[in-house]
Amino acid sequence: MEQIQSNMTKREFLKLGAAGLCGICAYCIPFSLLAKPQTKLWKWSREASFYHSKDNIVYCELCPHGCIVEPDERGFCRSKINIDGKYFTIGYGNPCAANIDPIEKKPLFHFLPTTKAFSIAVAGCNFRCLNCQNWTISQVTPEETNNFDMFPDVVVNKTIETKCNSIAYTYSEPNSYYDYMYDTAKLANSKGIKNLLISNGFINEKPLRRLAKYINAANINLKSFKNEIYKKLNGGSLAPVQNTLRVLKEEGVWLEITNLVIPTWTDDFKMINEMCKWLVANKFDNCPLHFLKFYPLYKLTHLPVTPVSTLEKARKIAMDAGMKYVYLGNLPGHAGENTFCPKCKKQILERKGFYILENNIKKNKCKFCGEPIAGVWEN
Repeated sequence: MEQIQSNMTKREFLKLGAAGLCGICAYCIPFSLLAKPQTKLWKWSREASFYHSKDNIVYCELCPHGCIVEPDERGFCRSKINIDGKYFTIGYGNPCAANIDPIEKKPLFHFLPTTKAFSIAVAGCNFRCLNCQNWTISQVTPEETNNFDMFPDVVVNKTIETKCNSIAYTYSEPNSYYDYMYDTAKLANSKGIKNLLISNGFINEKPLRRLAKYINAANINLKSFKNEIYKKLNGGSLAPVQNTLRVLKEEGVWLEITNLVIPTWTDDFKMINEMCKWLVANKFDNCPLHFLKFYPLYKLTHLPVTPVSTLEKARKIAMDAGMKYVYLGNLPGHAGENTFCPKCKKQILERKGFYILENNIKKNKCKFCGEPIAGVWEN
């Protein structure tokens, strides 16, 4: 990887990653753009925000990749294209997924439990995760998916019609359809609808702060705590995600964190301990932390599922480090799905999958000892 980069300019390297030509690491896994879709603007196209251009070359400023995009080429996220020096997003108003989900599926365990979220996604992503569970939509372009004609006003109206409390930007990577998400979130906010960001957190600070004004809750996937793993497994880097966590906290967004425990990649207990200590030291101890069980998918089908004992040890490490609310995901019926009071240790929320069986939180406090329970429990 380092040798490849050292023999290329940044522009050449990002162009290679966007075309998916080498397959050596997570930056440039081959995909269907080898047969390049016709470059055209269609009715969903909008000029993107956060870029500048010079001599018809686009310099994207949305995420830390900092794509340098030649005319008629795309950025790394596959959803934006340079036409004569203007950068257009083709991921606007054309979601490839639109579903009604329990909010617990996001996962968000401490934000309006038992409510429903109208969930949307547009094809594309600024990561290349080897383990991607939604690779059929995240690793292709918007032209290659079956899409709904659903502009922001339609999304908001559908949310109201289906009696959902929130809109979730999820499944693929919302930052790849940033402008569509921003416009929808702003409109939803004016109608009293909550907005949920389910993201890898790989975004620059300026666009994030602009978006955060209309985001009520977020689950950020902190994929590992080693930069070299981020590079090889995901095609990104750690520091920008850490900054996203800080910014969301500063902006008052309710925050939860997910960590997928992948055998041989992210099941290093020392690394997990370092991650949890960093979270506590930076005052994220009240943020629910979700350790998820890995299932073999996409480029990692040769790996085993995560042993339950590994997840249980990760949970203990996190709690010993000072994290107050630690959950185990993809384990329906396991006690690690439940919420326990950090003071009296009694079970205050019992879950099974995406359903709540018992709720002992009263007026945002533990019914048994009166300890305040971090979260947003009432609309």
